[in-house]
Amino acid sequence: MDLPPVGLGTMGIEDAAVVRTAIDCGYRHLDTAQIYDNEAVVGAGIAAAAADRDDLTVATKLWTDALGATAVRPATETSLDRLGLDAVDLLYVHRPRGDYDPETTLPAVEAVREAGLTDHVGLSNFEPEQLAAAREHVDVAAHQVEFHPLYWRESLLADAREHGYPLVAYSPLAGGGVFEDPTIVDIADRHDTSPAAVSIAWVTSYDNVVTIPKASSQSHLSANLAAADLQLTDAERARIEAIEREEELFPE
Repeated sequence: MDLPPVGLGTMGIEDAAVVRTAIDCGYRHLDTAQIYDNEAVVGAGIAAAAADRDDLTVATKLWTDALGATAVRPATETSLDRLGLDAVDLLYVHRPRGDYDPETTLPAVEAVREAGLTDHVGLSNFEPEQLAAAREHVDVAAHQVEFHPLYWRESLLADAREHGYPLVAYSPLAGGGVFEDPTIVDIADRHDTSPAAVSIAWVTSYDNVVTIPKASSQSHLSANLAAADLQLTDAERARIEAIEREEELFPE
């Protein structure tokens, strides 16, 4: 998929006005999930915004209790009802656990795609061997993973490059952890910008990685969009890559 460098992660957003503001600011990739319990909020924001629906990439995710062979389609239809959409652009398997079985879940998701309820199938929080197994059943359009300066997986980056799909990085600010990291803070000071901007710029500096930070205020929404234009030097990128990676926020 051809996704913009910065989209909107909506976990925790409970006000449709935030989604509308994001779209009005220029966001064109909106990411939600069944487990966020806010698909209706996202849908209301989309309906209220001036942007053409065809210009938006809307993604949602099937939770682990909706991955049985007979559960996938009705769960997808429920998500569409909440969003107020006929189809989503990207439908993820949120985590490969619970009712997940690649032999039954993925053919059911592919059937949903063939029925026109989604344009693309994505995966989220998969390991490399799980990705390989999934590719036997579906074309993987995107893989969403935790990816930030304090935690990222070279093996997942390599798999995305080898097989030609984007990594969609969630929690690019490490849950606020980047605001206290001395390397990130120092680089931000050198650029007269924020640690958030440095982190987003670093994540999106990889040619096959996009990100979906959450923000609520118009100022933060605009700043996150602009951060992708910040140019880090090779030396700065290397300093960030050398940060000890131990702070996984959402372990499997």
